[in-house]
Amino acid sequence: MNDVLTIVLGGGRGTRLFPLTHLRSKPAVPIGGKYRLIDIPLSNCLHAGLTRIYVLTQFNSASLNRHIAKTYHLDMFSDGFVEVLAAEQTPEGEKWFQGTADAVRQATRHFRDADAEYFLILAGDHIYRMDFTELIDAHIDSNADITIAAQPVPTEDASQMGIFLFDANGHVSGFEEKPKPERLAEMGSSAPRFSPIGELTQDKPFVASMGIYVFSREVLYDVLASTTAVDFGREVIPQALATHRVHPYLYRGFWADVGTVQSFYDVNLMLTRRGAPFNFFHPKRPIYTHPRFLPAARLHDCQLDESLVAEGAYLDTCEVRSSIVGIRAAVRHGSKISRSILLGADYFDESQSDLPLGIGKGAVLDKVIVDKNARIGDNVRLTNERGIENADGDGYHIRSGIIIVPKGGVVKPGTVV
Repeated sequence: MNDVLTIVLGGGRGTRLFPLTHLRSKPAVPIGGKYRLIDIPLSNCLHAGLTRIYVLTQFNSASLNRHIAKTYHLDMFSDGFVEVLAAEQTPEGEKWFQGTADAVRQATRHFRDADAEYFLILAGDHIYRMDFTELIDAHIDSNADITIAAQPVPTEDASQMGIFLFDANGHVSGFEEKPKPERLAEMGSSAPRFSPIGELTQDKPFVASMGIYVFSREVLYDVLASTTAVDFGREVIPQALATHRVHPYLYRGFWADVGTVQSFYDVNLMLTRRGAPFNFFHPKRPIYTHPRFLPAARLHDCQLDESLVAEGAYLDTCEVRSSIVGIRAAVRHGSKISRSILLGADYFDESQSDLPLGIGKGAVLDKVIVDKNARIGDNVRLTNERGIENADGDGYHIRSGIIIVPKGGVVKPGTVV
């Protein structure tokens, strides 16, 4: 894999994940109690021997930059690196990244002379475990100019993704970014019956792009130089179908785009379930993250079921069900936590404050995301019993019916939502 250079896109605004992205970029959002989203694509790269990695950043990038700098120190006796390339003003242009393709175009000045025959381009906010050596080998063996990782998806998800169309010979005949429901009904399926790509089932009739691309070197430079297109999915790939060999790489493992509050919440709760299609417990392909050297979690007189509890957490005479308790999180006496995600804290609270970090005594939380360093007072009840879909309140937000306490947020004692 010495002839592959990896580019991870981490610069989007992430507005659909607000308020989790109010102070950080999407790839820096914590997941699974102790990780960050960026850890997943970077770990997949390292397991495949891909050690030359650029991460393109733009909005709210400080915490992402800090995490990468602290975590990914590669061997000083090799040419491997994980390096952040932030959006910048240059003699060639002063604009921010306008989209995924424009981000790579603006960054090429830093790696145009790199010794690489292939470029692997990844998103920084997806959940999956893929062997990139198989993807790159498929690109080389098929003599493709562009290879796109793809997977079958249900109709209800297809309108939010880039969808392939195949002819009877299994060749890509079209690509449409986020087609509307009426267009999907007209298409019916991505491929005709008995297509060489493999039978598509009735519950997953469409083949969608995963936002993972392999470009041959000169092809990438050519498509970026010959057009002003700013987005790979909406513009570059559809245009390239007429001029280049574009091949799909069908992947049937678990994959999720954590781009909304609902998808973030669903994926985290999935991690707590027995037999989950993705977890962080793989014996040979672990997900790496920043080593914190925290003590083990402390639990006293607690009831826990179907939950993950990260190191450094403290739980005292409480009940936790179907939830994630993140690093250094504190859940105090008499509290009941269900179907909730506590992202934890960046430090242990030694302030002796009347409203300390974590969950106060007698609090009840159901279907809540509590961001880092939040303070929830005694006898707070966050359950959204009225079923409000979207709202903003004093110390909290509601999105898609999920209550979110933002990073550093304070919910006063006795609050009922």
